[in-house]
Amino acid sequence: MNKGREGHAAGRRFRGGALAAMLLLAVMLLSACSGNSNSVFHTDTETTDSVSRVPWDYRVVEGKVGDLIGSDMTVLPDNELLPNDGNYATGDTVWTLQFMDAELVTDADQKNDIRLSSWTTLKSYGEQKTATEDLANLKVSITTDVDLVGVYKTQYQDKTRNFAVLELPSGNRIKQPIDDKRYTALEKQKTASVVLEEVHDFADYDSAYAKFRGWAN
Repeated sequence: MNKGREGHAAGRRFRGGALAAMLLLAVMLLSACSGNSNSVFHTDTETTDSVSRVPWDYRVVEGKVGDLIGSDMTVLPDNELLPNDGNYATGDTVWTLQFMDAELVTDADQKNDIRLSSWTTLKSYGEQKTATEDLANLKVSITTDVDLVGVYKTQYQDKTRNFAVLELPSGNRIKQPIDDKRYTALEKQKTASVVLEEVHDFADYDSAYAKFRGWAN
């Protein structure tokens, strides 16, 4: 009997010692992982990218009315379902205003990555003239001065290229190739005269994004 009791006690001591050793090993592993920034246990992250969504483009597309479904209609060729606000009949020619926005990702060095959305149809028109008038109000061409960050040259295989870096009213910076003559003209300038296309948000006209469309002189 005593031998049996001693055997049970020894077994309990062995299991207790093994459990303590396993717990100590687990603590050591967690400590090692927490000191490694690549570990899944490491939660300290640093995010420097800035993400914003801006209106990017509009277009007018010609189509034909397909099926009528209650107060809605399908527009061919994409068979898109739209409200039949103009009381159109099947086979009528319509023009639709389509919209695209963009997600701008700007890193700490002011470099931009642009992710475009798919086209979304906003409304239909019975006349092309009315559609293009709306389009002209949403995409406005202006001539203005913008900040010139600077100009620089690059050389590759004995070929030299010139670039100008501009800061748009949105705060985004863009790089444009320039010839030797414009490089000399801009080298000591702080601003540059450019042509911009202001793309306004259909739902919030005061919200707009300016895209570079050329040099004004």
